[in-house]
Amino acid sequence: MKCARCLLQLQCLRLVGQSARSAAQYGALLQSASSSQPNTLHSTQHQVLRRFHGSPARAKDPPVPAEFLNGDDEKKDKSLVTHDDLFEQVAKEAKTKATFNKVVDVFIKRDVRRRGHVEFIYAALKKMPEFGVERDLVVYNRLLDVFPKEVFVPRNFIQQMFNHYPRQQECGVQLLEQMENYGIMPNMETKVLLVQIFGEKGHPMRKYQRIMYWFPKFKHVNPFPVPQQLPEDPVDLARFSLNRIANDRSSEITVYQLACTDITESGEQITLPHIVGIQSPSQVELLAKHNPSRPVFVEGPFPLWLRKKCVYYYVLRADPTPPEEKVEEPYDPERCLDYPLQLDLDLDRDLGDEESLDVEELDEGSVFAMCMTSQGDQTVLNQWVSGLQENNPILGRVPTLFRLDAGPRELQEAADTDSAHHHGPEPETQTEERRPQEDPDVTVEEEPRTSQRMKQ
Repeated sequence: MKCARCLLQLQCLRLVGQSARSAAQYGALLQSASSSQPNTLHSTQHQVLRRFHGSPARAKDPPVPAEFLNGDDEKKDKSLVTHDDLFEQVAKEAKTKATFNKVVDVFIKRDVRRRGHVEFIYAALKKMPEFGVERDLVVYNRLLDVFPKEVFVPRNFIQQMFNHYPRQQECGVQLLEQMENYGIMPNMETKVLLVQIFGEKGHPMRKYQRIMYWFPKFKHVNPFPVPQQLPEDPVDLARFSLNRIANDRSSEITVYQLACTDITESGEQITLPHIVGIQSPSQVELLAKHNPSRPVFVEGPFPLWLRKKCVYYYVLRADPTPPEEKVEEPYDPERCLDYPLQLDLDLDRDLGDEESLDVEELDEGSVFAMCMTSQGDQTVLNQWVSGLQENNPILGRVPTLFRLDAGPRELQEAADTDSAHHHGPEPETQTEERRPQEDPDVTVEEEPRTSQRMKQ
């Protein structure tokens, strides 16, 4: 009798899937079944057929909070919303640390079992630079807190040997590697979270131990560190960059011109770039001894990278001195007492010692000064050379040649300014003879050069 009842229920369920039949046919079947089996199926006459329902605790597609959805998104299937979409929807308001933590809180509270936590952490690591939290240790600890606790801890040595839960361990190692790339040192909270999640013998814990061993050794190894936040002002950035290039602590920085906007008599608006230069007392002395018959060169631009910013500088230099014009100055033994500049040692040589020592000496010429400007054309660099004549009068008698490469002439911060207010570089490098400043009636003669890199 029980088998007949089961077959009857299966037949009723099959009829439920067919939309062409009506509910009256289901009632007729139940009545016929109850009449044929009055003893066993008498209680089913007054029962209503029920469909199968899923448990609310086992929702396949967790709902997305309404605060992250627009009116257009409500028409879409909420089950297709990915973790990247959540970050993009939050970014419509503002990309801040508060909004980033808000998305993490929503993911943690939405599901007790934290399904999809590996994909969410990978998406969060990718979005951290956009929200400006890539150097925040608190945010990294919050991402570690997304992992379920005491689930991926190996229980025996076999699980430790076979890399227990490899995807989760690789995700934890990737999070620590991103901290290492940005120079973030973990703290005790990071260690406690790793022990709770992966145990003391997991790969993320080993990565943590390596970071804590090497980071204190290399933290202050650079004697000239670059700050995390570079100056936003182009003049301050030029000061900082020139100080790093110059190897003399006594070098002096001079601001020859600040960036400003001027209006001419005809009513035209002209934007003047900033000009910042640096020169040391030894360079002033070396330029004073330069032969006036030999020209000096203004070369550039040369790139200098400071973290993610690239600035450009120009140099005032001369060609190497010919061997016939070199004059050896007498050695002063009291010039440097700590590090002697010359050693006269009379050492006995063995028969196997080689007396000939081949040392290749490369003389690249002297560098007299350096500068940075937001507009590196010949007109602006002429103003820099004219400003150098106050401390270097010999520049009024030395011919100045310009060797300007066809490259960027502006700092990256000033690239989006109005190009109509800037004077572009001249297509050909020209030769100009500098005259003394006290003779304003003398005209400047210019001769075109046939090659930018022609050796004088």
